[in-house]
Parts: sequence; structure tokens; C-alpha cells
Amino acid sequence: MIKTSDTPAHSTSFSLATKVKDYFALIKFTLSFTVVFSCVICYLLAPKVVAYDWFMIILLFIAGMLVTGSANAINQAVEKDTDAMMKRTAKRPVASGAMSVSEALTFAALAGIAGVLMMGYFFNISSALLSAFSLVLYAFIYTPLKKVNSIAVLVGALPGALPCLIGWVAGNDDFSAGGWVLFGMQFLWQFPHFWAIAWVAHNDYTTAGFKLLPAKTGPTKFTAVQTVMYSVLMIPVGVLPYYFGLTGIVSLWIVMACNIVMVIQSMRLYMSMDVKAARRVMFSSYIYLPIVLLALLADKG
Repeated sequence: MIKTSDTPAHSTSFSLATKVKDYFALIKFTLSFTVVFSCVICYLLAPKVVAYDWFMIILLFIAGMLVTGSANAINQAVEKDTDAMMKRTAKRPVASGAMSVSEALTFAALAGIAGVLMMGYFFNISSALLSAFSLVLYAFIYTPLKKVNSIAVLVGALPGALPCLIGWVAGNDDFSAGGWVLFGMQFLWQFPHFWAIAWVAHNDYTTAGFKLLPAKTGPTKFTAVQTVMYSVLMIPVGVLPYYFGLTGIVSLWIVMACNIVMVIQSMRLYMSMDVKAARRVMFSSYIYLPIVLLALLADKG
């Protein structure tokens, strides 16, 4: 008589699929993908990268996903209790109890080290050090600061924009103006983007004790003014890729059009002062980044 396993095959496959799903949630795959997308595009924008070497592009993507995934895993381990309080994050693997804190931190350590080592070995030491700095800044400074003061948004905008500089340095092996221009564009973009998210999720964030809006009293005219101000600042900075010869005139007009849309949506938030308008700013910012980055790459000088 043939002895069969006590565990049905479909049960094993279900468990594996569930675990994979948990890890995708742990690294916040969609967010990580967006971050690494910026890094890869800025790598390709570097003047020294004259041809698409898909092997190097894939290596950069993997290394970026490991570093970013590590930072997000630490974030979820640290914010386990606060995530459990909020509807939008309660089902995350650590918050829901599907994954232990120790498992998340073990993964974070292995992924972070592997990603930084890959950057150093396949690209250069400067990009590896920047990657490590970005991870530490996001996971150990920005994450706990969210409960202390809204300056956390300013601090968080640094690791949020560093992937652009990391990609440039990985491709050009220097800290020349082009890398800082791309860093500046993504740095400014994050303020209307994040404040719109914080406006929409204000009740959840308040429940968890996060202090992320500029005004202590919540969504106010001051927050809306700040959103407009940073959207306006994006316009002159958007001219710089053309000014420094990174890209041509076509992408300049595309970037300007996208920046004007962001200003208009931010002005509508100021006038309406409601969640619907904040959501429009949020979705406009989601669309803004891929359009601008792809336009810059397509029109590379």
C-alpha cells in the first residue's frame, strides 16, 4: 500500500501562496516598485549610460527592491501596533499577526545587507553608501518621528527622493548637477503628494497618533497653502533638466504641463477644503511621476 502525505497538496500550495502574498505586503510592493522605478529611470538618464544593458538594469531593480523592501519591513515591524489601529493598514502581515516581528526584522536585515552589497559590487561604493543611508534615514529616523512632529514629512522626503540620486550615481559614478536636479524634482513632489494622502487618511492617522499635517489642528487652510506653495516650486525646478542639457524641449513642455496640473489641483484643494479635492491632488501626484520621468528619458539629451 502506498503511503500518502497527511498534508494535501492544495493546502501546501495555498500556504506558500499566502506566505508570498504576506511578503509582497511586507515590502509594500507597489510603493517599492514606484521608488525603484524612479531609481532605474534616473540611472538611465545618466550621460555615461549610453545603451540599455538589461542585465545591469535588472540588477539595479533587484538591489533597489531589496533595500526598499528592507526599509518597509522595518517600518511595519516598528509600527505593528499603530498599523493595527488603522483600517487601511490593519491587514498588513505583522499588524494582523500573520507574520512575527522577528521574521520581519530577519528578512529586513538579510534584504538590506544583500541590496547594499549588490549596489557596491555591481555599481559603485557611493551608490551603496547612499542606499544604506536612505534605508537608515527612512526606517530609524522618519518612522519614529511620525509620532513626534510633522517635520517627519520633511525628513521622509529625503529618503523618498534619494533613489533618484542613487540611480544617477550608480550610472554616472559622480554627484554632478543632473543627479541633484532629479533629486530636487522628486523631493518637492512629495509634499503635495504626501499631504494629500495625510488629508484623506487624517482620521486614521489621528487614531494612530501620527502628526503628519503642517497644522496641529488637522486639515486647514495652512496645509492647503503649503500644498500650493510646493506645487508652485516644482515649476522652476522642472526647467532645470532642460537647462543643464539632460533633456530636450519636448520633455520641458510635458513637465511644465504636469506641474501646472499639480498647481491647479492644489489650488482647488485650497478653495474646496474637502477630502474630494485632496483625493484629486493625491491621484494627480500618482500620475505625475511616471509621466514626467518617462518624458525625461524619452527626450534624453
